[in-house]
Amino acid sequence: MMKEETYPSVLDNVYKAADRLKNVVLRTPLAINHNLSGIYDAKISFKREDLQQVRSYKIRGAYNKMAVMSSEDLAKGVVCASAGNHAQGVAFACNVMKVKGTIFMPLPTPGQKLEQVKMFGGSFIDIVLHGDTFDEAKDAALEFCRELQGIFIHPFDDQDIIDGQATAALEILEQSDEPVDYLFVPIGGGGLAAGVCSVFGKLSPKTKIIGVEPSAAASMKKALEHGKPVLLEKISRFVDGAAVQKVGELNFEHCKNILYDMAVVDEGMVCETILSLYNKDAVVVEPAGALSVAVLKKYKDQIKGKNVVCIISGSNNDITRMEEIKEKALLYAGLKHYFLVRFAQRPGALKNFVLNVLGPNDDITFFEYTQKNAKEKGIAVVGIGLKQNEDFAPLLNNMKKYDFFVNYLNNDPSLMNLLI
Repeated sequence: MMKEETYPSVLDNVYKAADRLKNVVLRTPLAINHNLSGIYDAKISFKREDLQQVRSYKIRGAYNKMAVMSSEDLAKGVVCASAGNHAQGVAFACNVMKVKGTIFMPLPTPGQKLEQVKMFGGSFIDIVLHGDTFDEAKDAALEFCRELQGIFIHPFDDQDIIDGQATAALEILEQSDEPVDYLFVPIGGGGLAAGVCSVFGKLSPKTKIIGVEPSAAASMKKALEHGKPVLLEKISRFVDGAAVQKVGELNFEHCKNILYDMAVVDEGMVCETILSLYNKDAVVVEPAGALSVAVLKKYKDQIKGKNVVCIISGSNNDITRMEEIKEKALLYAGLKHYFLVRFAQRPGALKNFVLNVLGPNDDITFFEYTQKNAKEKGIAVVGIGLKQNEDFAPLLNNMKKYDFFVNYLNNDPSLMNLLI
């Protein structure tokens, strides 16, 4: 691999990391997506980190970190906390390097992710389930390290981790046959983005790097607004690979002067993108892996005619989540609506609702009702699917006109708990 001697102090460790990783990680393809290229009149390519052995880029940083540790530290055993991808990267590295690892994961971690971690780590790892959130699992992992002198492998706020993730950026530059105009990178804690910025900031400074976060966990955006990392009091965990309350200090320092822009994407748009990538391109991505593609619509005017790269960060998506993903996508598109509906407790009430309220293309997709003997009217939860979102206004008007309407539930944060 040719080294850019002009910037040895910045890039030397990244090139060394690439040498360590060349026989361990896959050199994932940079593949043109013809469908999106046609839609946006641009050359749009995917850096397919979802095709790594552990189905995310996290193996790069985890292995590089452990590869530079002393034999004395490795003998103490490594410890990490993760809800999924980082755990698989550490587990894989432990197995390859024959190092004992203890991996803390939240109690609600899906069974699919637990099985993947066990598979990659084999007999070299122990899994400890603790707490309801990543932060609770991390606190337990740090306490475990203090008690037993284990070495904590941070998921993002560590220079060796950043150097490992940066090797994906080196590959992009080597694989692209023309200068990259726009590079979209998902951001959680900021390890991948920091690595991308450290490489592109020196070797391709004209590339516009756009960081992308879920709107309900926009920690890097908040950090840039305040000039330092800020703890978000409340975040949504849905985009689990990018749901971080506070970006890393080192990560922020790498990103703050290099990122061209920060964008946020609603969860519904993420879900639409997951379904679209699967249906049109047979590409399976996790929510965080869809961020760099979901955001393209916001930049459609800027990227026209440009060479664009989207990093597909991972594909560890549990099949049991697909119903929720489909629901969120339909809600976001305005094609599914939920209501509390008031029904007179007499024969024919539902028939009147169907005849007077529903349009010719409207469909009842959810109905939950229990008759109350001592009351004249009862409340039902009703879900209605539409062919086009323009049909919503007449539906709502009819519901109010005929005294069926009680409340609209789409904006209720507890709706998914009712449905899924």
